[in-house]
Amino acid sequence: MTIDIPARLAEVMPGLRRDLDDLVRIQSVSADPARAGEVERSAEATRDLFAAEGFECEIVRAHDGAPPAVIARKAGPTGAPTVLLYAHHDVQPENDHADWDSPPWEPTERGDRLYGRGAADDKAGIAAHLGAVRIFGDELPVNLVMFIEGEEEVGSDTLVELLEAHKDRLAADVIVIADSGNWDIGEPALTTSLRGLVRMDVEVRTLTHAVHSGMWGGLVPDSIMTLSRVIASLNDDAGDVAVEGLHSGPAADVDYPEDRLRAESGAAEGIEWIGSGSVVERLWTKPSISITGFDAPKVEGASNTLVPAARCRISMRIAPGDTTANAVRCLEAHLDKHTPWGATLTTTVVDTGEATQIDASGPAYDAAREAFAEAWDGTAPIDMGVGGSIPFIAEFLEAFPQASVLVTGVEDPDTRAHGANEGLHLAEFEKVVKAEALLLRNLGRLAQG
Repeated sequence: MTIDIPARLAEVMPGLRRDLDDLVRIQSVSADPARAGEVERSAEATRDLFAAEGFECEIVRAHDGAPPAVIARKAGPTGAPTVLLYAHHDVQPENDHADWDSPPWEPTERGDRLYGRGAADDKAGIAAHLGAVRIFGDELPVNLVMFIEGEEEVGSDTLVELLEAHKDRLAADVIVIADSGNWDIGEPALTTSLRGLVRMDVEVRTLTHAVHSGMWGGLVPDSIMTLSRVIASLNDDAGDVAVEGLHSGPAADVDYPEDRLRAESGAAEGIEWIGSGSVVERLWTKPSISITGFDAPKVEGASNTLVPAARCRISMRIAPGDTTANAVRCLEAHLDKHTPWGATLTTTVVDTGEATQIDASGPAYDAAREAFAEAWDGTAPIDMGVGGSIPFIAEFLEAFPQASVLVTGVEDPDTRAHGANEGLHLAEFEKVVKAEALLLRNLGRLAQG
């Protein structure tokens, strides 16, 4: 029997919304040890949702005390391909509740969006998978494996162990990762590249102890001025990254209108853009360097003292095609070369994540593009880069080199994931559910063909 996907979608959406609301109410903040119990409760709720659909479900962890992940399996027709659907059930901290227009743990519908922490990132990813499953019921066109991780927001530290320990159970022909987004409302996308990440703490020391600025200023360099010169060396006058040896590449020919760019970036009035090349090259396929933290005395209460040591955190995004090992070497060499006046330089790598470049060609990608175009009423998806990093995608590619990896998601430019007033565009979410169901249908037809 052929499933009427639009009709089934209309039937399952009300219950799916209720289940998504219930997931959002669980405060599964993996970065907060005090809420470890909530992360456990989130895993259990996710397991129960798929168990109710006839999946064989298990909560797994790399070792005692590690965050919980959910693996669920349900067989389709004999000879059908196996599709792994990924999402994560942990969320970011909500931070100051005063910044939210509604309580972060109470899903609230306003206008065309559902607001709440995790409403989009990534409990809507879980819900999208669940919706596609419910559309087909016991008539799945493919074999399905669910892998719902519980530590993505804290770096997926044990993911490699989990992939290795459960490799046979997770092996698939196609992997669909629901943790990205679309180009715009009404414009779907497949994410085909993501920049990597190197975070490094840098300290410069010029004194063994603080001294009077009047007695020694003009002879002894202070650490803040010294570190400021080091930081200033990281970009040239145009704003391009000045670290030698880093990779850059071309980006898709995608127009990013100026008015949209300014609205979505939150740029202050009158600010000028930095760097050279197209907008999407600067955001997707060229390296960038930002200072995300700085340790120094506060202005209020500052004394006339030369500060002996200053420290900053560098966040460097690396282009697809580069490696974190090369980026660390290049950055350390640059910092050493540009530390003036004989100051002592200390660098500490905080963490890294590899960049990803996906060859989005072949039957599975054709099936996805056809599904997206049908779900979005004829609008074909673009191949989109992402300036941020999802390091675990590279780990999936390494663990399952024969699989076609499709990176999709529910987010849009105004989702505000990780920030206050995170919101899910409900009409787009419904299209995502429809697109995933159509994708599973198309993959099943490929096998039959």
